[in-house]
Amino acid sequence: MTGPKRELRRIDAPFVSLGPSGVTVRDRLKGLTPEDERVLRLVGGHLGALASKDLKARCADGLEHGNQTWAARKRDLTVGSSSRWAGSITKATHDQWALSRRGQASHLDSLDAGIRMLRHRLSLPVGERGTKRVPGGYRSRHEWFVKSRRLAALEERRAQVAADREAGRMHVVRGGRKLLNTRHHLAAANLTEARWRERWEASRRFLSADGESGKRFGNETIRVTPDGGISIKLPGPMADLANARHGRYALAARVAFPHRGEEWRDRIGGNRAVAYRIHYDVARGRWYLDASWTRPVVRTMLLEAARAAGMVGVDTNADHFAAWHLDRHGNPVGNPHRFRYDLTGTATHRDAQVRHAITRLLHWAQKCGVRAIGLENLDFTAETTREKHGRRKRFRQIVSGIPTGRLRARLVSMAAELDLVIVAVDPAYTSRWGAQHWQKPLATPTRKTTRHDSAAVAIGRRALGHPIRRRTAPPHDDRSDRRGHRTAQAGTGSRGREETRRPVTDRAHDARARAGTTRTRATSRASTTVRDARSDQTWVQDPLLIT
Repeated sequence: MTGPKRELRRIDAPFVSLGPSGVTVRDRLKGLTPEDERVLRLVGGHLGALASKDLKARCADGLEHGNQTWAARKRDLTVGSSSRWAGSITKATHDQWALSRRGQASHLDSLDAGIRMLRHRLSLPVGERGTKRVPGGYRSRHEWFVKSRRLAALEERRAQVAADREAGRMHVVRGGRKLLNTRHHLAAANLTEARWRERWEASRRFLSADGESGKRFGNETIRVTPDGGISIKLPGPMADLANARHGRYALAARVAFPHRGEEWRDRIGGNRAVAYRIHYDVARGRWYLDASWTRPVVRTMLLEAARAAGMVGVDTNADHFAAWHLDRHGNPVGNPHRFRYDLTGTATHRDAQVRHAITRLLHWAQKCGVRAIGLENLDFTAETTREKHGRRKRFRQIVSGIPTGRLRARLVSMAAELDLVIVAVDPAYTSRWGAQHWQKPLATPTRKTTRHDSAAVAIGRRALGHPIRRRTAPPHDDRSDRRGHRTAQAGTGSRGREETRRPVTDRAHDARARAGTTRTRATSRASTTVRDARSDQTWVQDPLLIT
């Protein structure tokens, strides 16, 4: 008899991720004249000052904000710009305040998690060992004392954040707090004051306009014609800079949007809303125009249709994707594939690495002929805290380095363009059970199967609706049970189908209890009874799998 089994947590059912809700394309503004750049800087600086003033007023309103205060702010902005510019500024202000509000709530949750973990570890005796799931006590009295001081600091910080949230106070910096603090550390950032000032002014300019359906080409404030011509509606105080009719300034540059250009032209041809943003890249010394529009959020494919042609299971790691192609019965096909990326360096480099790895993964999935990719629905918010893992700094860095949020957003949007869908699965026990049931059977003299490869198989099988555990080979015909229980798997509605199969002895005792038999001594008759009771069990079998 084995000991009591540890209770497993509930495993959520897989689901098809929704498609992208919006589209953004970018093109460079080539051929701008010095006068064009001067006008863009003047207009962006003027509107940026109005946006900063409006953000200050919104933060002062706090939780007392309403339609009346919004209308009053918009009237004040209209005097210095126009009604359309004022509407774009107030909308951007509301979005920024709401984003800060969500970040404040997330920060409060992280503080609560850290405080709970510190209190738990401080309550344990010094030197007590922990388990895989729960850390133990601290190693020494000195470490215990230092962590008690940190607990007091976190509790004080938590009280301040909670008071700000209760009062509706938000601390927001237009242009970014990190760039603002860089002003005091120019030598460490390898910047001069003039260079920093250029970045600061570029980040605080405001040249964004929301679209409006029914208006000419979908946007009256920043208008882009189908042939690429760009014109800007100047604010009232700067109308003397106009070089076109109705107080507009036409730029010499033209855009074409090589990516999604046809879709963009279809939208503006139908006078549907398109939002534009003009910004300056200080590092490259170039001006860019971003065009964005929304899409109805729909589920592109049913789960049953996505599973029909098999699945590609993907295990996300800190430096690569481990992928394996599975047929519709859950059998691994071919060899595993790894798509590596490097998440060191600048943010631009990291983003390019993720996009390149996703592109190779999607192209390989197309060659396999599947219509879906199985991916874990990961969220490491509670796993990255320093209070839980303590000295395991390297492990915290690895977990924090896995691009979960950025990966989901990019993979869903890029897969939709290739008519592929993402099936999100519960990540519980995929690595452990994948290694237990698939790592050794899939290894060959010429192929080494890693733990990540077996986890990809487990993810793919869960996305297909199959249990993770592998079907064992049937016994020979000369056995008394005659090819029965070993080839069967639990049905889709059976409880415990995801967990490891119980030992034969435990199942035999359960069968004897149901049959009402009692074994008093180890006789051949009792053994026969056990085998017969075990052979009478009938399990529902899913589509046949290779062993």
